[in-house]
Amino acid sequence: MGETRVDLLHLLEDLADAYPGDLDETILTEIVANSLDSGASRIALTIDPTAPTFCVVDDGRGMRRSDLRRFHDIAATSKTRGEGIGFAGVGIKLGLLVSDQVVTETRRGKDHLATTWALAGRQRAPWQWMPPLGLVSERGTAVRLRLTTALSPLVDAAYVENALRRHFEPLFDESLDEVLRAHYPRGITFAINGREISRSVPRVAGPDVAPIAVRVAGRRKPSAFGYLIREQRPLPEELRGIAVSTFGKVIKRGWDWLGVIPSAPDRVRGVVEIPALAACLTLNKVDFFRSGPRGATYLAYRKALQEVVTSQLAEWGNADESSDRARHKTTRPIERDLERVLADLSNTFPLLATLVQHRAGGNRKLPVGRARAGDESLTLSLGLGDVLEEMTPVDLAPPAPNGEETPPPEPPVSERSMPPAPVELPGRRGPKRPIRLGLSIQFESRPEDDNLGRLVESTVWVNDAHPAYRRALASHADGYHLALTVAMALASVAIEPPQQQAFVSAFLTRWGDAVGGTQGRRRANRR
Repeated sequence: MGETRVDLLHLLEDLADAYPGDLDETILTEIVANSLDSGASRIALTIDPTAPTFCVVDDGRGMRRSDLRRFHDIAATSKTRGEGIGFAGVGIKLGLLVSDQVVTETRRGKDHLATTWALAGRQRAPWQWMPPLGLVSERGTAVRLRLTTALSPLVDAAYVENALRRHFEPLFDESLDEVLRAHYPRGITFAINGREISRSVPRVAGPDVAPIAVRVAGRRKPSAFGYLIREQRPLPEELRGIAVSTFGKVIKRGWDWLGVIPSAPDRVRGVVEIPALAACLTLNKVDFFRSGPRGATYLAYRKALQEVVTSQLAEWGNADESSDRARHKTTRPIERDLERVLADLSNTFPLLATLVQHRAGGNRKLPVGRARAGDESLTLSLGLGDVLEEMTPVDLAPPAPNGEETPPPEPPVSERSMPPAPVELPGRRGPKRPIRLGLSIQFESRPEDDNLGRLVESTVWVNDAHPAYRRALASHADGYHLALTVAMALASVAIEPPQQQAFVSAFLTRWGDAVGGTQGRRRANRR
């Protein structure tokens, strides 16, 4: 009888590659995320460059013997998706790649246990029980890494503090305490080598500070809360844009993910906390699903946030509404033609399926969860250019411990930061509210960029500062320029390099046919 074997070292290295940041930063955030999920209110980090060791101690629930035994298994976890930041049971194991010993000590009730763990070869990571070292006092868990090199960033206190502030920004911001109190009733404090990390003082609301609040399904309690700040001077690259977090962990940051770019993107920053998106996280917890019921939830919140942010930027004088309306009249017919072109081309170029999921007729039915008790399963049509209908209220906020809705007092929120209407998520009944999920065309000015445009999420951003675009406008060939820009943007992302030139040629051919067919239909209608 054969036996399935696992190249453990190769598996851990592949898991590390799935995270966009460097390995040391990933290990730090994964250990802290585990502490937060355990209900900790204080997380103490101890750094010893001479040893060298890196240790994280929390005052959370701790683990039983059976939990600590499963702790050493890859992808084994007792967590439930959506109830915390972690759910996969793989992140902490990456510590084996940078250390020659991992000591885990935990205390819960009468159980006070400890283990030592190390990677002994490509296929072996043995662990054994050991006497507790006294790292945990009353209750909680401690993880100590004996690093293989004294040059590791994990023994640099400034590096560790900056990484904590960047990845867990809402936990250091007193302005967001109200929305996080439901999940962290005791609050969260961090300390490095006995020194408590300071928190930011809330900024007084004014002309350059705007609160953000999104209420889903008409609830009194905001389902998302945060703020936008307009600075007078350019911000560092890592602070620009809006950060979206769930349970205090920043998942994405910048402007690209939101699809909204202000006229001065280097001077506007913000953060928004959306606890309900914890159920939409991908495995590496740096992105959200974009298909199925989780994807529908994420896209609905993203659309609501787009409306709020766009409204605030317009109030700050960022947008010219008349110009936007004129451009929309130009791009909307092109978008309709593109829908037909991409639906046809996805058969020849399968990688386009990430942007166009279709069946006969251009649609693909995806399940979106279940309705209320007694109702049948619902489906969403995610065909390119189609409109989602039958959007009805679904409460995504975490339930109270006693199963009843007891919303805490609302933080003060200005009326001008509210979206025009509550966002409604997939359900069975209620008024129809269309939400478009097809490919769209937007404009941005990037004079330093030689590219005609770029693809972000499901939006092609056309560089209106490019000389070719200005020439196209002057010669009334902006329609062809937009089609070429879309083709090149899609080719660089969704098509393999050897097929990119063939894709652009096929795209323009189909686009020309679509334009001819549209004009013919218009002439026939006029007759």
